[in-house]
Amino acid sequence: MVSVPNERLRAALGELDPSVEVIVWDMKHDAPREKIDIVVPPYLDGTKPLAKLRGLETWLVQSQSIGYNGVEGALPEGHVYANAASVHEASTAELALALVLASQRGLDDFVRAASEGRWAPAWHDSLADRRVLLVGYGGVGAAIASRLEPFEVTIQRVASRERVDERGRVHGPSALAELLPAADVVIVVVPLSDETEHLVNDDFLSRMHDGALLVNVARGQVADTEAILRHARSGRLRFALDVTDPEPLPASHELLTLTNVLISPHVGGATTAMLPRMARLLAAQIERMLAGESPANVVLRS
Repeated sequence: MVSVPNERLRAALGELDPSVEVIVWDMKHDAPREKIDIVVPPYLDGTKPLAKLRGLETWLVQSQSIGYNGVEGALPEGHVYANAASVHEASTAELALALVLASQRGLDDFVRAASEGRWAPAWHDSLADRRVLLVGYGGVGAAIASRLEPFEVTIQRVASRERVDERGRVHGPSALAELLPAADVVIVVVPLSDETEHLVNDDFLSRMHDGALLVNVARGQVADTEAILRHARSGRLRFALDVTDPEPLPASHELLTLTNVLISPHVGGATTAMLPRMARLLAAQIERMLAGESPANVVLRS
């Protein structure tokens, strides 16, 4: 027994083993059965629907998101929770690269000028020959690095632990203070946790050199909004933010008025790639269940 939150995901699953029944449950009401082996909660509804799992017997709760901040405190006892690693990495990396290119080449300035009927050619920074610092190096960070490499940049990487991989050295957190001053572009893609909340603070931003670009495709709370505003108001730094704190931003928020701040409304994974990739992940989890294997991508057990 598998529940999905909408008909689109059920249709995308296609043909399954005849022993598998798929039902639609949006988790706005109590569970329609006492046991549902795999439950897929709605996308972008936060942790509130998880309360509907109380008293329900499950094999797996399969999220449609990579991030799972807040889930540990909301997941009722007795459940196994998996994130959606493999679903959003490509799309989020595409958006990160798009934000970098748009900011470096001044596309937002050109759009504003065109909307005012002005022809406004200008010189802007290239992406080629820039030094890019990736802060966070999981699946999304690796996908961003793969897309950046053809642009003739120098890439440095920082993750939660130091290591060496096929691309060379991945620095640990202690190297961040030393690496920030040399970076022309800093892309933040760390998961939100107690350790990373307000990682991008005044000290972090003060270490970046004048004119550098900070891109946040992680979570809004990873950055201190007041610190961003201080460095954006002065024009010293540039920002491209797919995530903000608060979110959504109020219509009158100052971040929306600054020409050196480019904002997209938390749409890193919102592409046509999501549905087929989510369906493939869910089908693979079903196959694992039928084969008596453990689920993939497990991040929490309550």
